[in-house]
Amino acid sequence: MKGIRVHKTGGPEVLGHEEMPLPVPGPKDVLIKIEASGVNFIDIYFRTGLYWAPLPFTPGHEGAGVVEAIGSEVKGVKAGEAVAYAGAMGSYAEYAAVPEAKVVKLPPGVDCRTGAAVMLQGMTAHYLSHSAYPIKPGDTALVHAAAGGVGHLLIQMAKKRGARVIGTVSTEEKADLARGYGADEVILYIRSDFFSEVRRLTEGRGVQVVYDSVGLTTFEGSLDCLAPRGYLILFGQSSGPVPPLDPQLLSTKGSLFLTRPTLWHYVATNQELRARAGDVLDWVASGALRLRIGGTFPLSESAEAHRRLESRGTTGKLLMIP
Repeated sequence: MKGIRVHKTGGPEVLGHEEMPLPVPGPKDVLIKIEASGVNFIDIYFRTGLYWAPLPFTPGHEGAGVVEAIGSEVKGVKAGEAVAYAGAMGSYAEYAAVPEAKVVKLPPGVDCRTGAAVMLQGMTAHYLSHSAYPIKPGDTALVHAAAGGVGHLLIQMAKKRGARVIGTVSTEEKADLARGYGADEVILYIRSDFFSEVRRLTEGRGVQVVYDSVGLTTFEGSLDCLAPRGYLILFGQSSGPVPPLDPQLLSTKGSLFLTRPTLWHYVATNQELRARAGDVLDWVASGALRLRIGGTFPLSESAEAHRRLESRGTTGKLLMIP
């Protein structure tokens, strides 16, 4: 089979398109013929070496396809079923062997491309809005990168929970997209200082929660946007990691809360993963959650997919198709 291998960390050029052996599923694994793989910033973090993995490795933490074979102890799925998964590395390939505990069946009305596009970012938006800071009716939430893969889903979930949503974006096109997904206010941060605009839009009160996937360039402003006892949920660092912080700063700015969560701690059990994925996939199937696929690439163009994502000029979700 063909797949992507990384033999040394670095830029997009280290993504090699190679012949690889077909994975052999273990007793608790499912062999999936991949129809689509999600492209995510976590893949870039592993490719660059920011996150560690033993070399060589095949990137990709999210995919969907049809079950080709199952291990001897697998009980919940069978050959021929359409499934999706997140949280097992190796989806940049034609086949992947995935632990059954990471796999969910796709409901009627959700195809494999949609399943691959929504698993990781959909469950991320779910835990952010439902668990890391459970949004309450009447809250105001600030969502950075509001037209991005997580952002456009997070807007919809925050609105579903009764929040007023302020989004930040870089272009008028992205502003229109964010509004289309339900953002009440959108700030073009290349034209306006988002801190000043948030203070103006909230009449100086600030917001109850900031969802920040950008990191370095937004971090200080995000803290300043919070109302007293507000929450800064830092869940990514597309502009770079933030510098060290003196915790006393959180006190002086209003007894603030800061957390740096990761999805894997919020789907730590199979029961929790299936509950979050079930909500997300059911909402997509019913039309209650709208998904934007911003581009597709063949596996051989994985380097270009990474360049596009790193440019922060994309909207919605990027997929690779074996």
